[in-house]
Amino acid sequence: MRAFAAIMRMLLPAALAFMLAAPVSAESFPSRPIHLILPYAPGGIIEFVGRTLAQHLGEVLGQPVVVEDRPGAGGIVGVDYVAHSAPDGYDIVLVDPAIVTNPTLHKSLPYDIFKDLVTISIVATAPEVLVVAPQLGVKTHAALIAYGKANPGKLNYASAGIGSTPHLAAEMWKERAGIEAIHVPYKGIGPAFIDLMSGKVQMSFSSLPAAMPFISKGSLIPLATTGLERSPLFPDLPTLSELLPGYDVDLWLGVYGRAGMPPDVLDALHGGINKALQDDQLKAAFAKFGIAPRGTRLQEGAEFTKEEYEKWRKIIIDAHITLD
Repeated sequence: MRAFAAIMRMLLPAALAFMLAAPVSAESFPSRPIHLILPYAPGGIIEFVGRTLAQHLGEVLGQPVVVEDRPGAGGIVGVDYVAHSAPDGYDIVLVDPAIVTNPTLHKSLPYDIFKDLVTISIVATAPEVLVVAPQLGVKTHAALIAYGKANPGKLNYASAGIGSTPHLAAEMWKERAGIEAIHVPYKGIGPAFIDLMSGKVQMSFSSLPAAMPFISKGSLIPLATTGLERSPLFPDLPTLSELLPGYDVDLWLGVYGRAGMPPDVLDALHGGINKALQDDQLKAAFAKFGIAPRGTRLQEGAEFTKEEYEKWRKIIIDAHITLD
């Protein structure tokens, strides 16, 4: 009897520790700051959405969300950092469609987006806008099409770089419209706008936050947006889906993490992000730049990533675009 009591005294603390371990672990995340990686140089839609989301997500989770810029190789450097981080949820990345286009644009990547990463949530959606130089003398999409058909091979367009969303948006436009246009890539949309406003290039696709200051001054002429619905910022502009059947380009942004993180950590991040996206102040900040918060279920986000990968893979292959 005494031996049994002695054994119980030895086992009881261990048993209690085991029973309490799981709840304590689940409640402890996050116990330190989370790092939100932005895989591009400061400026643009990623920077704005990332910093806005980080502030509100930190308030929801009760820990600071530190924004960290890790630019390079069209988003690859920042994504790779998270893909090879510890699967503990403390390093996550905000990225645009480059995450699904880079695997096709490059012969090899240091990570596999479907094996090394998990889609936590698609957090925002925004259209691009098709703009032209005032010197071109067109003010409607129909007039641009007419100019392109009357001047085959003379129309050119600027982009933020080979394989960027503006580049691929233009390639889809060429395919749907049956127009030939020469691609002039730049290192970012800022330098592209300089030549566009001077008339050295004639048209471009751009995010709304980047183009709005120039549109408001009359330095660029907007012709259409790329969303399936008209932008509240430009309600009189048609969408390209209205004009070109099958055209659909969404400058979406998603948060991704290292695959293999504990389910309770993934749930905490997913729930925290989607709750932050419901904040009225966040919604108002996004709306000023034509950005709509989204928020997806875990399975929905994974399926969306796969669908976007397949869609852009076809466009890239058909247009013979490569970065290698």
